[in-house]
Amino acid sequence: MRVALFLTCVNDTLYPDTGRAVVKLLTRLGVEVDFPMAQTCCGQAHYNTGYRHETEPMARHFSDVFRDYEAIVTPSGSCAAMVRELYPRLGARARAEGRGDTLERVLAPVVPKTYELTEFLVDVLGVTDVGAYYPHRVTYHPTCHGLRGLGLGDRPRRLLRAVRGLELADLPGAEECCGFGGTFAVKNPDVSAAMGADKVRNAESTGAQVLCAGDNSCLMHIGGTMTRLGADMRPVHIAEILASTEEEPAA
Repeated sequence: MRVALFLTCVNDTLYPDTGRAVVKLLTRLGVEVDFPMAQTCCGQAHYNTGYRHETEPMARHFSDVFRDYEAIVTPSGSCAAMVRELYPRLGARARAEGRGDTLERVLAPVVPKTYELTEFLVDVLGVTDVGAYYPHRVTYHPTCHGLRGLGLGDRPRRLLRAVRGLELADLPGAEECCGFGGTFAVKNPDVSAAMGADKVRNAESTGAQVLCAGDNSCLMHIGGTMTRLGADMRPVHIAEILASTEEEPAA
């Protein structure tokens, strides 16, 4: 299977190791991974801030870059949800405004074959044991887009439970937002900080060494809160856990 890695802006700029982990993991599972160099932003930040028309050329470009691949895999629930949930809305709104159905037709090929990493592993490859080794106590935070937008359910936890050496601890209030929410954190800093503090305190109560999630944007917010509160734990993307093996020191 020929798969394209959609890394996303946040990972490309701040967390390239997550992208490397995805490639390492999928290659180990026999997947041919390509990284289209022409990829840019999917337009999520623009769309969520109200710049819908400005998002349209970015969505068109996304489709131009990725449309010929069998699958598009991204280590981001929020960006996967942008393509799967909001690209169809972009097209429908353009048609409703009398601009025809061109945008809908352009975006249609990429919508059903864009996958968040854990759903690709479980639903497409049909695996939960990816041969990982990670000897740490870990708690998992289900991010909002993955939980509510994509309906990832227990897929990430099934993958984590199969990791050798990993002790998975239940996170109290797991389904509560961490407070990031993109520009929500900028527009409502006090509320955002309070929500982040609640998330970190709940994570600390598990005794875990690591809090993992499928979105580095949320982990950035949670990790910053951990630093300010002096928490004795660290944020790690689930891809980096699943990519770890006994042959290499666990991150």
